[in-house]
Amino acid sequence: MRRKDTQGPPAEIVEALRRMHLLPPGAALSGERLTGGVSSDIWRIDLPTGPVCVKRALAKLRVAADWRAPIERNRFEAAWMLRANAAVPGAAPELLGQDEESGALAMQYLSPLNHPLWKTELRDGRAEPNFAAQVATRLVGIHAATAADPTLAASFPTDEIFFEIRLEPYLRATAGVHPDLAFRLEALIAATEANRRALVHGDVSPKNILVGPCGPVFLDAECAWWGDPAFDLAFCLNHLLLKCLWTPAATPGFLACFDALTEAYMRRVSWEPPDALEARTAHLLPGLFLARVDGKSPVEYITLEADKDRVRHAARALLIHPPDRLTAIRQAWTRELKA
Repeated sequence: MRRKDTQGPPAEIVEALRRMHLLPPGAALSGERLTGGVSSDIWRIDLPTGPVCVKRALAKLRVAADWRAPIERNRFEAAWMLRANAAVPGAAPELLGQDEESGALAMQYLSPLNHPLWKTELRDGRAEPNFAAQVATRLVGIHAATAADPTLAASFPTDEIFFEIRLEPYLRATAGVHPDLAFRLEALIAATEANRRALVHGDVSPKNILVGPCGPVFLDAECAWWGDPAFDLAFCLNHLLLKCLWTPAATPGFLACFDALTEAYMRRVSWEPPDALEARTAHLLPGLFLARVDGKSPVEYITLEADKDRVRHAARALLIHPPDRLTAIRQAWTRELKA
């Protein structure tokens, strides 16, 4: 996340830092608002002990649609960070504190100088399959470790939050735009809700993944949920397909990343038959693909109606005739790009 302005942090964040015992009485601080989120205020705060990153959840997200979400999701993001780092050390920033009263949490600040956003790298055409495979390895490591401990489900009673900030704005809202596909999109919602197997991040997007010197670092687990890991895999792969319309010259690299991420993830699935998880992922991905042009949270970089129609054409065909393999989706999108 890059710096946006130099105004001082709001009083609510200052008070939250005091309640988290991160700001000593009388200590001075400075802060800069950071860009990068539609669902939170995000600040770099320079404390006497060094910089930290503070996030405060927003009740109304910064999108054109009226999209609201409970701020208590912050508590579950903090819990996800702890569980992810226990499963795969370094997979998330270190959690420094969490304040339920304000909906704020404090975490390790990771400088963009040595932790650039994967989204920025992809935008600039730097599509590295090896890094995509690392993303898969860390993600599947979190899924596998948590699937082995189903008692964690009780710590993430976030069904309503996940529906409100993922399933409704993506799949149900898209069904409203494509009523002839509504029963298929509703079936995807039902299948996702029915497969509760592991701890899900819920927003595994390149904008939430840092390219760290020791590997990928996942940010923004506000959608944390005990549910279907196929959602995380589909959500991430979806972005690699969409990037082909943002930086067309890098399309071969994006597709290579799609292949590398798929292969690295699928060969490490241990908690259920890999073919079953791949089929759910392949069924869900076209719904998410269509949602990024016709749901409540369209990607900002697909602006041409002709490009949106390419997404619609490919996604609709795949929803009507759903494949069970992710390679079939890659092949269908490749054909669409060449048409």
